[in-house]
Amino acid sequence: MGKAMVLTRPLIVQSKLLCFSLLYLFATLFLAIYTTLTTRCLFRSSPFDPIISPLFSYPSSYGPHKYALPTHRPSCSSPVFFSDYPTILREIMALCENSSFATSGAALRYMYGKGNKANNFGGDMNSPERFSYFDQENHGGIEIPCGFHKEFPISEIDKMAMEKCRGVVVVSAIFNDHDKVRQPRGMGSQTMAATCFFMFVDDTTLNEFFRHRLISIRSKEDLRIGVWRIVRVSADDLYENPAMNGVIPKYLVHRLFPNSKFSIWVDAKLQLVVDPLLLIHSLLVSEGVDMAISRHPYYIHTIEEAIATARWKKWRDVGSLRVQMETYCDHGLLPWSPNKLPYPSDVPDSALIIRKHGLRSDLFSCLVFNELNSFNPRDQLAFAFVRDSMRPRLRLNMFDVEVFEHVAMEYRHNLKQTEEKGMRRSVRPPNSSSLPVNGSYWGRCEKYLSQVWS
Repeated sequence: MGKAMVLTRPLIVQSKLLCFSLLYLFATLFLAIYTTLTTRCLFRSSPFDPIISPLFSYPSSYGPHKYALPTHRPSCSSPVFFSDYPTILREIMALCENSSFATSGAALRYMYGKGNKANNFGGDMNSPERFSYFDQENHGGIEIPCGFHKEFPISEIDKMAMEKCRGVVVVSAIFNDHDKVRQPRGMGSQTMAATCFFMFVDDTTLNEFFRHRLISIRSKEDLRIGVWRIVRVSADDLYENPAMNGVIPKYLVHRLFPNSKFSIWVDAKLQLVVDPLLLIHSLLVSEGVDMAISRHPYYIHTIEEAIATARWKKWRDVGSLRVQMETYCDHGLLPWSPNKLPYPSDVPDSALIIRKHGLRSDLFSCLVFNELNSFNPRDQLAFAFVRDSMRPRLRLNMFDVEVFEHVAMEYRHNLKQTEEKGMRRSVRPPNSSSLPVNGSYWGRCEKYLSQVWS
């Protein structure tokens, strides 16, 4: 019995099918890459200089990358362009080494601390006393209050390390184990050598690091997790509220790092995914500003943030919120309008702050800290009042929300499930007409509200 004939396609036909398949594959990949690039906010002319090896290997029990918040902004109205990494590196380093470049120590004079007998770290001042320091243009040269009425409780070894940081510093903080420590991504090969990374923690957080073996319990000095140098803060000697303790490195970074020229504050809920030097160059140096910060995704008026703070119980003492807003209204706070341009909004997202240390940014940071020390750690409420009232005026880049969402990945805090309700960034609060806190409650801000809701 003869063998059955097996019909096969000629080799040339199979080759054509393979070529068409490869052509289809490459065309699809090209379209996907093109679509991605044209909808992103960030453009790099030379992105091929990353750190290849992982910065740190976390134990599985710690779970450093859980609960990332989704973003829903595929397009960007004002994209950011980055120069070549080597060019940026040389320019930033030249600015940091330039002896004539403004430093924080030469810009302002600070009040001396009163030692451990002071009532609190920030001192006690009424509103007229605080506001008297806003005008440094006509009344400059005087000593201004800027924290440190009590000693900042860290080790001498950490203090010396902070003073040695003479260029760029990236700062974050975790108090009361409120967040995970996360490693930045997308850094250039020379960034770690050119940048200091400091994470301030209290004992509660540090004990969690020990428990998960992120740090050996035998370690005594120079504690590190990946790029971060861990600085233990004795929070018992500071504020009862952990959030207020976090405000100290957030707004007094120029005092903690007196020799640094640039700083980036990163909330611990964020993970940087763009090189810090690229951010400083593109959002700060190229724009010729003192500070760069994202605008809020939903609000432009301070009163909106105040009402949302009360509504979502981000600060439970609603009466103190009312007093704070009435104080600002009495002293000239106005809702945002085109008259405030080039400031595009009165409400920032302060999770990421990029600063050039100097007179304007240092003064702004000190004045905001004094307001937080007097009222509450919700820094968005004092932001516009300080910015609009201080002299000299702050040169500010309030970049688009889409840019923020492309330079950092945001995660949920270490909260219980019942505490997470209403905390998601992607959930829009109700509009002003349906808010439970009505306009009459805010008393002396009636004129302000009538302009916002007219």
